[in-house]
Amino acid sequence: MILVSTPLYIIIIGVEILLSNYRHKKLYTWKDSFTNVYLMLLNGGIDLLFRGVYLVALNFFYQYHLLSITNVFSYWFLLLLAEDFLYYWLHRFDHEIRLFWAIHVTHHSSEKMNFTVGFRSSVFQPLYRFIYFIPLALAGFKPLDIIFIYSATQIWGIFVHTELINKMGWLEYILVTPSHHRVHHASNPKYLDKNMGMFLIIWDQLFGTFQPELTTEQYQQKKYGLTTQLEKQTPANIVFHEWEAIGKDLSRKDIGWKDKWKYLFGLPGWSHDGSRFTSEQLRQLEEGSSPDADRASQEILQEGVSSPIRF
Repeated sequence: MILVSTPLYIIIIGVEILLSNYRHKKLYTWKDSFTNVYLMLLNGGIDLLFRGVYLVALNFFYQYHLLSITNVFSYWFLLLLAEDFLYYWLHRFDHEIRLFWAIHVTHHSSEKMNFTVGFRSSVFQPLYRFIYFIPLALAGFKPLDIIFIYSATQIWGIFVHTELINKMGWLEYILVTPSHHRVHHASNPKYLDKNMGMFLIIWDQLFGTFQPELTTEQYQQKKYGLTTQLEKQTPANIVFHEWEAIGKDLSRKDIGWKDKWKYLFGLPGWSHDGSRFTSEQLRQLEEGSSPDADRASQEILQEGVSSPIRF
């Protein structure tokens, strides 16, 4: 897969850089691109070191598989569907459980949208990602085939990180497209935690997380990155800033164990005193439908300083 994908990545990134400069879009900066490579190398290193562990784990469960799919076409088609379905839930939980958001947040920390942002990996995700794929092994899919399909859909996942490709016609109803994924990376309240799929958009449509890219003036200018951007863009802070924030919340003396549990496993942005906002609360504030949407909160939104939901 590396031999196939690497030349493809080099070509599409090179073309995007040339078109970006030609159209004066400024889609790339040296600092952001080097950060993307740095996070990719960290993720890849952990993945390589841990690969033996999750292969052994998947092989263990494969020994007790419950089904045997003999038709080749059915085998690979069902594996693609099932793997993409499970990845949807992996990705969704990464957004909806703060402990996992602390890992995934690195992928969303770029304020740019280009092909190299696809390499801005969730550094520690390889340590637990395989757990979501255990049902595939139990269903009779071979561990190496599971890894192959995941790697293949990852190639598509890189392709959708761009501003240079607009709508893709009828494919918008089936696949995750650049238009869908721009929504996913935008920090506008209406776009937060939407379009979680890797390859197929049908899961978002089925489970209520789909949001099309809007053409209204309010949403034509998307803000990429976190709702509260990092003050320190150091290599360590990019990876560990949310862990540090979780540690501060857990060390508070004015809250009990129930609140501490929510600070660790609750929605990102949840706070015991209402000083921060979840994605849904930000949407309610923007739409003026929240009973707690006072003038101060509206001013926060207008100034673009929302909450540490992505802090």
